[in-house]
Order: sequence, then C-alpha cells, then structure tokens
Amino acid sequence: MLMRTTLLLSCLTLALVGCASSNDDQKPPTTMQVDLQRYQGTWYELARLPMFFQRNCVQSEARYTLRDDGRIDVDNRCQEKDGQLNQAQGIAEAQQPGKTDKLWVRFDNWFSRLAPDMTKGEYWVLYHDQDYSVALVGHPNREYLWMLSRTPEVSQETRDKLLTIAREQGYDTKELVWRGADKP
Repeated sequence: MLMRTTLLLSCLTLALVGCASSNDDQKPPTTMQVDLQRYQGTWYELARLPMFFQRNCVQSEARYTLRDDGRIDVDNRCQEKDGQLNQAQGIAEAQQPGKTDKLWVRFDNWFSRLAPDMTKGEYWVLYHDQDYSVALVGHPNREYLWMLSRTPEVSQETRDKLLTIAREQGYDTKELVWRGADKP
C-alpha cells in the first residue's frame, strides 16, 4: 500500500511540476540533442534537486528503452532509507517532433489515464558527454535537477564539471541531495 501511495504522490507531483512555470525573467536553460539509441540503458542518479516523491530515496536509477514508435519506456527505481524499493513506469516522448533535447514524461497510473495532458513532466537534457557516460537533466523552472551516470560513482573531476554546468545554467547546486550518504 505504501508503494502505491508513493507512486501516486510521485505522479501527482510530476503533473503539478509539468504545469508549473518559472516566476523569473531568466532565459530557459540550454539543452543538447540526444541520440536516443545511445541514451537508452541504465542511468544512476548521482545527485538531485528532488521532487517530493524522492524525499526518502537514498539510491535511484532509471532504465530507458527505445520503443519502435520512437518513444521511450521509462522504469524508475528508488531504494528508500528503510530499504524499501519503489518503482514507477512511464513513457517519454519528444516535446517537438524530431527534437530529442526536451521530453515529456508521463508515468502510468489511474490519474494519468484520466487526465493525460495534465500529468506530463518536463525532462530537459542539459548536458551529456560525448560517450554518453554522464548526463545532466533538469526542469526548465530550475527547481529540479538530476546528475546521472552510467556508474554509481564518478571521479571528483567529473562531479565538478557537472556542478559547474548546472550552476552556469542557473540551478542552485547547494541544495543537491547526493546518492547515499556521499557528499561532494
């Protein structure tokens, strides 16, 4: 029951975030096009500016699988402080046909089936390195940010690079929650 409640709250939060707009006059973050074939696979969350439903997560990962129709299956997993595993599945698709830098993500639940246009969250790819080993993803209102890697740990140099890019894009990195108890 707790897992269902958490997943429901996550989807409701994602819906609200998708409808939120930035209150400042700051230019939107810049994004990078993505080769979805190379982007698919498992990504470990190194750090995040969390959404409400991630408040108890200590280790999170996402698996993206490219579908035949060009959309992406999303499988998010979160291990909580008490060891419980939460999972949410959804679909991501381009906000604009032919563009892969800005995606809509919708998780599968009863609320998204009732109000599909209200439950889309924005997933903007702000950065990925050339070999797709690290990525930086954020929401355009700059309230949410995810530092991702193909491995659960990266070098301090890589961390610093991702932090610099995030700050240059206008994200407040002082509030980042790091994977496990690890701090930069």
